[in-house]
Amino acid sequence: MERDGAAPPPRGPKVRDAAAPRWRNLAIGGLAAALVAPLLFTQPVRLLEARLFDILSTIEPARPPQPGAVIVTIDEPSFQEIGQRWPWPRSLHAELVGKLRAAGARVIGLDIIFAEPSTEAADGALAAAVGADTVLAADVVTTQLDQGVQTTRVNPIDPLLDAGAAPGVTAVALDPDAYLRRMPETAEGFAAEILRRAGEPVAAPPPGALIQYFGPPRSYPTVSYYQALDPDAFLPPGRFKDQIVLVGLSLQAPPSAGSGSPDTFPTPYTLATETLTAGVEVQATVLDNLRHGLFVVPLSAPAMAGIVLAAALLAGGLAGRRTTWRSAVAAAASVAVLVGGAWLLLRYGRLWAPPAGPVAAVLTVFGARAGLDFAAERRLRRQVSEAFSRYLSPDLVAELARDPSSLRLGGERRNLTVLFCDVRGFTTLSERLKNEPEQLTALINRLLDALSGAVMAEGGTIDKYMGDCVMAFWNAPLPAPDHAERAARAALGMIAAVERLNEELREESGGAIEARFAVGVGINTGDCVVGNVGSRWRYDYSVLGDTVNHASRLEGLSKEYGVSVILGPETAERIREHHVTVELDRVAVRGKTEATPIHTIVAPAARRAEPALAELAGLQPRFLASLHAGSRMEAMALADVCRRLEPSLAGYYDKMLARLDDAAPEARRLAS
Repeated sequence: MERDGAAPPPRGPKVRDAAAPRWRNLAIGGLAAALVAPLLFTQPVRLLEARLFDILSTIEPARPPQPGAVIVTIDEPSFQEIGQRWPWPRSLHAELVGKLRAAGARVIGLDIIFAEPSTEAADGALAAAVGADTVLAADVVTTQLDQGVQTTRVNPIDPLLDAGAAPGVTAVALDPDAYLRRMPETAEGFAAEILRRAGEPVAAPPPGALIQYFGPPRSYPTVSYYQALDPDAFLPPGRFKDQIVLVGLSLQAPPSAGSGSPDTFPTPYTLATETLTAGVEVQATVLDNLRHGLFVVPLSAPAMAGIVLAAALLAGGLAGRRTTWRSAVAAAASVAVLVGGAWLLLRYGRLWAPPAGPVAAVLTVFGARAGLDFAAERRLRRQVSEAFSRYLSPDLVAELARDPSSLRLGGERRNLTVLFCDVRGFTTLSERLKNEPEQLTALINRLLDALSGAVMAEGGTIDKYMGDCVMAFWNAPLPAPDHAERAARAALGMIAAVERLNEELREESGGAIEARFAVGVGINTGDCVVGNVGSRWRYDYSVLGDTVNHASRLEGLSKEYGVSVILGPETAERIREHHVTVELDRVAVRGKTEATPIHTIVAPAARRAEPALAELAGLQPRFLASLHAGSRMEAMALADVCRRLEPSLAGYYDKMLARLDDAAPEARRLAS
């Protein structure tokens, strides 16, 4: 019998219940490691790891006791002082080698490839100047052939090598993001050959070793080429005494039109400085990496997988039975330890253990533990919300939430501005991509996303999508007194968005997508019926009326008139305070006997006082009058003047004159 006040003995089920979350967390950790480890081999993660290396390797980096080389740069001041175009005569390089040797240079490395003969005298002068203390740049050219990859070694010309100079390969391997991080793997590298000529041992770095940079561009002692040609006049005594001297380009632009890009590379310091490092300075950095063993060796894939597993299991042990503020502290501390440990290992161990994978595993464990009980419900709510947002504008969703009775069928009459936008050039591209439906769907989604963003930015309501066409309206469901001006700004935003998309597609495809998209926009303002239109089972919030039909027709006319935007008369009148508009023509509207004017936007109102636009405003009515009167010569003369005044309307004037030319034969036939 238990005595009063005595604690009950522990029960087995309670002990098992307390242990269960720990095992569950460890299981989550193992699953997280299994999910994260394969990601270490994907390109996005490798790029992230490379960026982390860029950041961590530039924080208090290991440096050599003294810079291992003095750099003589072929720079802009040297071009100005020497006054010759590139390539400079080799006799000038011969003079430089002689000056450097006389100044006591220990080894001279010319990061310039002399692969082709120049003049006999210049080549002879350079051959006489170089010797056993000289290393000349060589290159390795890789050519992709049908049979495989052909690698060709490009050496300096034989007279230079016969004179005792040694070739050193300056070729480097860039990472996929075009940054230069990898040590040269060839034993015949430029920096390695310089060290051999200096009588120093050279230990080959392991494959995949990373360069430890010591600072931004110009971190090494640097003098200009013209100064090295006359060191007594420009430099302090002993500047090159017992020094390894490297000579190479350090320019902001190519030295000549046919020489390609300058010999510069992005390095880890490019992230902070937004500048590139000259290839000759990279070679100096590689030299010090080899001389002092400062290069960084990445850990192997199995080692990184083991670290990811250990980090995930440790996070599982720290996650606890439930998520509290202590869990957030433990997660933050774990991330700090992993990042700090990676930096310590890099700084003092010369090993690179990218923290991206371990950090991802830790955050996955803590995130899974925190959201495990609520993930399904939250996911469902999010999916429902996203589904509604695809059909209704955010303003409409908010209004419906405040007044559910508005979901009844019916509507009201309001003065609205309606916009139709159609993408030009998409039909041609869709024919080319008809056998690639996934790519076509992704492309039209990007187009519609860009166009819809312009509408939403101006508070519009998207009515519907019709293929590559968008219909939108303003002043409903919520009032917007400046609805015409909002629609005009949205149209201009659509044009700008499509231009940005064209540029993105060109860059992403490397020029493979040749089509350039454009838009035709029609905008009309007038009374419409707006409300929920449909049946009991399905209905949409939409607009009806002649204003809508006229806006659709204006969009179709934009192509015929060679402009991107056509406005109805009421729209043009309402936006006149903010934009300069031009009447394009008068067109007959279905159901009406009189033709109505149509306009386009030329410029913002701030430019209205410019002489060119003021003159255009006076000439345009005369042009239309001569056009309608059939006065071809007068119309052509006025069109030429108007084109010069506003080049953006050149296509419009061409089409109007072409219409006049097409009408002339018919007029002559009727007259006869």
